[in-house]
Amino acid sequence: MRRCATCKISAPLHARLTELFQGDQRLPHDSGKLVDPEYLSNLGILHYNFSSIDDVNRIAKDRDYKNRDEITISPSTLGDAYESKVKTFFHEHLHEDEEIRYIMDGNGYFDVRSKDDAWVRILLEKGDLMIMPAGIYHRFTTDEKNYTKAMRLFKDEPKWTPLNRGPETDENQYRKSYLQSAGITA
Repeated sequence: MRRCATCKISAPLHARLTELFQGDQRLPHDSGKLVDPEYLSNLGILHYNFSSIDDVNRIAKDRDYKNRDEITISPSTLGDAYESKVKTFFHEHLHEDEEIRYIMDGNGYFDVRSKDDAWVRILLEKGDLMIMPAGIYHRFTTDEKNYTKAMRLFKDEPKWTPLNRGPETDENQYRKSYLQSAGITA
């Protein structure tokens, strides 16, 4: 796994194991059970906090991210499609590419599956950049303010293809590769 040679990895300040979700997915659902930064690293998750787009550009160059786009997730930008879009992001899924998100404004939660298949909720705030490996099950939601502006970075052409969790994705080659690299037995 390549790491940015000039970037300092930082731990998400708000990463916690999360109990079963009841009610609004956009609420913190804080169990009070902190997750150690090393634990996230062992899942293959990298986290940085950048105050400047120059830092994002450096990591993009170092990790060979050639393309990027921006998405603003809010009722004012998505209109009537907002609720359905947020629900789509919240379906548990994986990608066959790394997922790289830089939070430009607002906040959002990424939930990732732990080694024992529990949910870990990670709050990302303005300036946070997180890289999740291909094959990790995860989901995303805005927080209760209903506003997240993010930059999405891609190694190749921009694409966002979620593969929802199920028997077929459990057998996906990227999922199997992820499990092996994270030392997880299925």
